[in-house]
Amino acid sequence: MSRPLIFLLAAMAAGGAFGQQNEPADSLVHELNEIVVTAEQQVTRLVGTSLVSTIAGSPLADLGSALDVLGQLPMLKTDGDGVTVIGRGAPEIYVDGRPISDLSDLRILTSRNLRNVELIMAPGAEYDAATGAVLKITTRRNFIRGLSADNETEVKRGRRWSANDYLNLRYFMPGGWEVFGQGIYTHYATAMHGRTVNSLIYDGRPAEVGATQNTAMTANNYGFKGGFNRQAGEGGFGAYYRMLHEHGNFGNTGTEWLDAEAAVGRVITRGISALNHYAQAYYDNTFGGKYHLHFDGTAIVKNSDSDNMTSYPGGAHGDVPSRQKRHSGLYGGKLTLDFPLGPGRLVAGTEDSYTATRLDYRMLSQSVGQYIPSSLSQTAQTTLGAFGSYSARFGHWNVTAGLRYEYKDFAYTLDGVRDSALSRRDNFLTPDISFGYEWDNGASVSVSYRSITEQPSYSQLTDGLSYTGMHEIEGGNPALRDGHSHRVQLFGMWRDFLFQATFMRSDDTYGFVKRVYPADDLQLIFQPVNLDVSAAWFYLVWERPVGRWTPSITLSSNPQWLTLDGQKYDRPIWGYYFDNTFSLPHGWLATVNVYGRSAGNIHTQLFERQWFVMDMSVKKMFLDKTLSVKLSANNIFNTTSNGWRLQTYDVDMRKEQSYDDRSVALTVSYSFQPRKSGYRGQGAAESEADRL
Repeated sequence: MSRPLIFLLAAMAAGGAFGQQNEPADSLVHELNEIVVTAEQQVTRLVGTSLVSTIAGSPLADLGSALDVLGQLPMLKTDGDGVTVIGRGAPEIYVDGRPISDLSDLRILTSRNLRNVELIMAPGAEYDAATGAVLKITTRRNFIRGLSADNETEVKRGRRWSANDYLNLRYFMPGGWEVFGQGIYTHYATAMHGRTVNSLIYDGRPAEVGATQNTAMTANNYGFKGGFNRQAGEGGFGAYYRMLHEHGNFGNTGTEWLDAEAAVGRVITRGISALNHYAQAYYDNTFGGKYHLHFDGTAIVKNSDSDNMTSYPGGAHGDVPSRQKRHSGLYGGKLTLDFPLGPGRLVAGTEDSYTATRLDYRMLSQSVGQYIPSSLSQTAQTTLGAFGSYSARFGHWNVTAGLRYEYKDFAYTLDGVRDSALSRRDNFLTPDISFGYEWDNGASVSVSYRSITEQPSYSQLTDGLSYTGMHEIEGGNPALRDGHSHRVQLFGMWRDFLFQATFMRSDDTYGFVKRVYPADDLQLIFQPVNLDVSAAWFYLVWERPVGRWTPSITLSSNPQWLTLDGQKYDRPIWGYYFDNTFSLPHGWLATVNVYGRSAGNIHTQLFERQWFVMDMSVKKMFLDKTLSVKLSANNIFNTTSNGWRLQTYDVDMRKEQSYDDRSVALTVSYSFQPRKSGYRGQGAAESEADRL
């Protein structure tokens, strides 16, 4: 699990309102909109290549928030800071057709207002070619007018204290008008202890570069969001503006050493300040009784500054100060038209964007500046895309086929000079197709293929280098090429069992290496490079409510085939997840989740094993389910393992890390006349926003 410094900003409005909610053609959730299951029925079923879980009427309906529910569903995991699909990473998440930009939507959205959760494992051409999975949440309709309010407060204790508060206000007026606002404040604090040892042959002799870390991170963030929405009949429009201010401090006290020399004390401090702006507007209408038109416009502006200082209290080495200023902007639009055609439905549209970034890195140490110079790097990318997708059912068969075309014009400038070798124009054509068959007894099978385009984040496409020690550097790689992958998936469901097998061949995907950096003395650089890798994922899931107990067991295997510089990285990872939900008497609910995995490779990194990690929670609702109190504990036995090993280009790097994983949290939530928003905006250029 990654433990980055997470800055959360609450997003508003959870889709659909006075008019009919239109579903994209590759979404099959509408087939289950009216199903309400009992506690003895299956919660999740396979529909085509989507896992559709019916929450209304199930034991999960009173679990708490939408985030709590997602953590108990097959193939989905939450760690408090994110939602991931096992084997796929973070999905695109939509609530009633509107994408969410952070987890506060899911924290405030109560489980009793959920209808369905659909996990699309084979996204079609409507989505960016880099999208690995899409999560669609459909809520139950609620037409209460007037003021609606939700508030959640959480206090968490690990090695240090953290706290956050989310306030969500909506006011619904006659005529389909809605105004909304939201505020957020978070105090985040965590700690980490670690040790890094690099072994190599340098100048014909064995060498060792090592460091210890004792890190503390804190962040105080606040933000707000405000907007309006109008729904009338089958049309609507709306807009909102969101601001987030982030301020964090990082401190690291440790040591460095080279070979058998005495360790040198080292102190690293970093102050980070950021101000982000996000605006969106949409228009939605259905005309002619069947033609559904939707437009989204998005604008994002991000500015961040950081001041860094590495000092050596012993006085043997001089201080190393540096400063970094980053500015990035995104402007995008997406227009979609969908309508019935023959036995199915056709979706067609265009998605276009312009993205620009500017990174000004200043190394303020004259001696270090000889091998880590100051630099000003800029990128600009124009993306023009068109897509079409058709889905239909023929008796027991369902078929989806799509095609997406993208033109990308990427320009890279270093210190005011355009680099023609790194600047490029590309044309991408990414097809997808899937077939599925459902038997009358509920069993089903499907197979799908998709071509995928993978692009590095803008933070990786930079020449800038960062000083991390007297003999260590971290940096980007502007020469990274776009990756291309081919993915074939097989799904099957029979009674309470779900099987998934995926094979993917990736050319020019991304992985990290460590190697010797050309300098006057020994320097090691850690940076991303392009890799060619083949990998497979196998999952077997069993889920069945048994009275008040809903267990879910997932067994997984992830082999890969990768060779780099003559070194093989092919150790598979075996894992398991055992999730349990208990509906106890007198309105109490409890969860007990256990998971583990073997050691194995993910690209070039060999991760340590962790065989038994347990999380638990207990919850009680009061005041006709408007007030809830939850006590949760994570990593109860402190058994997580975050260490990994990297052997590349004759450098053997071993990293031991102990994060602030074990914690206890108290969460109190209150809802006044809860109802979902009518906002139907869906966002544009989501993958480009992720790259920022």
